[in-house]
Amino acid sequence: MSGLVLCERHDDGTAVLTLNSPKVNALSTALLAELGAHAGALTRDPVGAVVVWGGERIFAAGADISEFAGVAEARTIGAAFHAALDAVAAIPSFVIAAVSGYALGGGCELALACDYRIASDKAVFGQPEILLGIIPGGGGTQRLPRTVGASRAKEMMLTGRQVRADEALAIGLADEVVAHAQCLARARALAAEIARGPRLAQQITKRVVDAGLSTDLASGLALERAAFEEVFSTEDSQIGVASFRENGPGKAVFTGR
Repeated sequence: MSGLVLCERHDDGTAVLTLNSPKVNALSTALLAELGAHAGALTRDPVGAVVVWGGERIFAAGADISEFAGVAEARTIGAAFHAALDAVAAIPSFVIAAVSGYALGGGCELALACDYRIASDKAVFGQPEILLGIIPGGGGTQRLPRTVGASRAKEMMLTGRQVRADEALAIGLADEVVAHAQCLARARALAAEIARGPRLAQQITKRVVDAGLSTDLASGLALERAAFEEVFSTEDSQIGVASFRENGPGKAVFTGR
């Protein structure tokens, strides 16, 4: 890899994926390939939680416009976006986007592929593709409506307007807003907190929630019943139940098995 995306695994059981393509973290096909490769590695060998970070000034400004041309190029770019962002979404661990600055176009779509979004008070989100006469091609037409609702998503995508942090929080596009200087620190603190938990139970929870959103309620409930049985085969379930009986809630020290 050429270092367009950096992956650091930490002793607290977390990993940080950092976009490293100055000046604006344009999501070129090369960067997307590296992002997908790192996501695949974090799927095969999971950590407790993952933070995706673009730096203090910008998260990601979107696709690399220099790669845009005709239909054939659009097919290649669209495939690269979907492969990379689907790989991020498929990481079994909890994935937190730390959004400091602009998350536009593909940058917003990357944030949407994460499980949780912590925004600095200077963050700006948007899907401005319509201003180029095109549409989102990295999952925005599907993930944004599932996050903020269909009507708000259509308004954002059809006008191309930018949404600042306070509005993003109000409509559910951001899950937390923190002071600009604290964005990465807060994301890493939350990741570390989650990494101390029962990792297999966390991964099963994420898997069932994501799968259930793609099906009807009855099928989702069936998935939950099967997963509820599955989780009782883990070592952590025995530790957690025993600790609760002896010491009450919140005292268990989990092994991740």
